[in-house]
Amino acid sequence: MKFALIAALVAIFSLSALAQDISLPENLPQLGETKNTDLGKVEVGLQAGDTPADFSVMNHKGKDVSLAALLKSNAPILVVFYRGGWCPYCNVQIRQLAEAWPEFEKRGVTPVLISVDKPDASAMAKATYEIPFPVLSDPELKAHEAFDVVVEIDDATAEKYKTYGIVLEDWSGKDHHKIAAPGIFLVGADGGVEWAHVSRDYKTRPSVEQLFGMLDARN
Repeated sequence: MKFALIAALVAIFSLSALAQDISLPENLPQLGETKNTDLGKVEVGLQAGDTPADFSVMNHKGKDVSLAALLKSNAPILVVFYRGGWCPYCNVQIRQLAEAWPEFEKRGVTPVLISVDKPDASAMAKATYEIPFPVLSDPELKAHEAFDVVVEIDDATAEKYKTYGIVLEDWSGKDHHKIAAPGIFLVGADGGVEWAHVSRDYKTRPSVEQLFGMLDARN
């Protein structure tokens, strides 16, 4: 019991120390819902029928996790790429997915969140929203490249973000200024993409209800 308490205090201290440099957005906007006519469109990235190359990235504890390992349960996963913990629209999506976990679990599908955020930033998001499924850190862009969702932020935009208190280098620990185009991929147990939606419009995402409809239509 004593050791568990110490571990909890260390975790809280670590997140507090991290928050001195970066913090999740406090004021979250209204996230737009993808139009039904646009649902399933892929503006960039893999499409249904494609198979991503295997990759190994880090979980929120800094331990390696591969795509093959995520699929070992022989159940589909819903790979969700988000821009980063600094993006308020992504935070709304993350919260919605976390709250909807029981319904995903009922359908036998596990969401897997991936961004270029370094592990401690991913850990902060996981703790804040009590996310019960994997939150993976990919600053080396291995998963991003496997699904072909890399978007490069130009220097002018990166400098503009700094005026909002967003320093991309602090979040990823890298200086490449590359993030994900917001995308969702349903990957079957065989490793193939069964459904995909990727839009460069980061202010709109498929709602959990739309995702449930897509999943239910498969059965």
